Amino acid sequence: MKDAITQDAPLLKLKGLEKRFELDKGLLEQIKFKNGKLTREARAVHAVNGINLTANRGEALCVVGESGCGKSTVARLVAGLLTPSAGEIHYDGSRIDTLGRRELLPLRKKMQMVFQNPYSSLNPRMTIQQALEEPVSHHFPKLSRAEVRDKVAEVMRSVGVDPSWGKRYPHEFSGGQRQRIAIARALTVDPEFVIADEPISALDVSIQAQILNLMLEAKDERGLTYLFITHDLSVVQHFGTRVAVLYLGTLCELSDTATLFENPKHPYSRALLSAVPQLKDDKPNHIRLKGEIPTPIEMPQGCPFQSRCAFATNRCQAEKPRPLQQPDGSLVACHAVEEGRIDA
Repeated sequence: MKDAITQDAPLLKLKGLEKRFELDKGLLEQIKFKNGKLTREARAVHAVNGINLTANRGEALCVVGESGCGKSTVARLVAGLLTPSAGEIHYDGSRIDTLGRRELLPLRKKMQMVFQNPYSSLNPRMTIQQALEEPVSHHFPKLSRAEVRDKVAEVMRSVGVDPSWGKRYPHEFSGGQRQRIAIARALTVDPEFVIADEPISALDVSIQAQILNLMLEAKDERGLTYLFITHDLSVVQHFGTRVAVLYLGTLCELSDTATLFENPKHPYSRALLSAVPQLKDDKPNHIRLKGEIPTPIEMPQGCPFQSRCAFATNRCQAEKPRPLQQPDGSLVACHAVEEGRIDA
């Protein structure tokens, strides 16, 4: 049932979102021999662990972290490409993670996704015109063929793609051109929410700025809301309105972009930001993390960052920290910050 919605209500809301990928599915795979005894043990990769997150209308929410931290899994869960193991996903006031494929169809027009690899996101057997017209014809069945062509041509021009390219195939274009075409395909159905999963990481640095500027222009002109997945914090500083920092599928810190870059609070956030090159730093103060990275198969009992944190105590080993709101409005899940052992 749809909740009462106000203009200030978040467009996207994740509540206790979890995703586990089972490794041992059969009975024989689950039987282990330990300490001279046969035991049954089902292992799983804990990719996303109890994330609570909201995306407000018109903002660019960036999700950052190291490779394997669960960023792309969150994106695929929101897009409906994966099913959550636990938790809820609410979009525009309605729960969507329990919907079937047919019930999700009306949402496909509102919610679009731009993938990381522009070389695999377009069908090599379809011309660019066919690839762009297909979603328009599907979601706007009342439009005539001429109206579909006009709509596609308009969107192509808006992203810097010449409509005359429509007769060509994907292999005839560079990576940057393909990503522009992929963005055009997402925009042809007039979405309000775009999930961008590392959309520039496969592109040359010289092209990345062009694609980012294109996405920002589309955001302003069309009133888009972005869920932007990236590992590049220098991109986040210019693109994002708020930033969620993940570590081993757990939310460490959530803050608006300016606050995070001026005053990161979680030890992991500080380490990440210390690695961002700054022209003004004559003597960069890089934080070198020590210790072993826990495996997502055997998650630690307490804080997932404890093995690499210089501020870890016995409490960090036994108790998982909860995200607590700070005076500047940011959320930080860290016992050291809560106890005042780190200057927040």
